[in-house]
Amino acid sequence: MQRHRGSRAALRSPEELFGVALREVRLQRGLSQETVAFKSGYDTSYIGQIERGRKSPSLRTIVSVASVLDVLPSELLRRIEGSIAVARHGKSR
Repeated sequence: MQRHRGSRAALRSPEELFGVALREVRLQRGLSQETVAFKSGYDTSYIGQIERGRKSPSLRTIVSVASVLDVLPSELLRRIEGSIAVARHGKSR
């Protein structure tokens, strides 16, 4: 059975939330996965796996990718904090 995206939003893992944040910033900057991978020194498939929440990036990876995206690493993490807070708040209701 196929899951509905809306109901799954609250169940996303931290890796999935980071992947969403990474993809959003990358697209806002008009960059491809290939460009981010090349400039950060990682394989394109690895960047794709991070964006899909399949891999948990190291601190080194977060810093490197953030540099390519021209944002502070903390900005990527701040983007997931809001989603985590919403999920927690929604569960307590």
